[in-house]
Amino acid sequence: MSMDKEKEENQNQSTSKANVEENSEKEEVSLEEKLKELEDRLARAYAEIENQRRRFEKEKEDAFEYGGFSFAREALNLIDNLERSRTSLESDEALKNTDAIKKISEHLNIIHQDMLSILKKNNIEPIKSINEKLDPNLHQAMMEIEDDTKEPGVIIQEIQKGFMMKDRLLRPSLVGVSKKVTKKSDTSQKDEQNDEKN
Repeated sequence: MSMDKEKEENQNQSTSKANVEENSEKEEVSLEEKLKELEDRLARAYAEIENQRRRFEKEKEDAFEYGGFSFAREALNLIDNLERSRTSLESDEALKNTDAIKKISEHLNIIHQDMLSILKKNNIEPIKSINEKLDPNLHQAMMEIEDDTKEPGVIIQEIQKGFMMKDRLLRPSLVGVSKKVTKKSDTSQKDEQNDEKN
């Protein structure tokens, strides 16, 4: 029996040594895993902070570059009103050829040109529209006008001038676009002739 006890004790000792070695390996593995996990968390946190810094830098640049965006958009209304006033005065039959209207029109032109010059100094440029192909990113088609001399989709009338602020659209151009002339069918022409006879 003493031999059995000795064997049993030896087995217990070897088992406990194996358990201790296994536990120490698990601790090492779990410490390595924890270390890797912490390194991963740290790298992710650093990347997030870096992304946020870049985002704030971009927002700061945009605020500096485009801070006057809404003011510029409102200022365009002044230009529109000047153009409307000049057109209205020039088209008034009672005042059309008087010296006073000519002088007022000249002054309105000067003010208009000065305002465009101020906008240009602040990187606000009018969009070229007439005889250009319709670009939905820059133009808004308000009507179609029959015209056989132009390709369909070419801008032939500008209702309201559009503007760009650097690379951003401040306001789209409101335009009239050409379309092919539609020919009436023979039946509709006959109907019109019958109506005329009656």
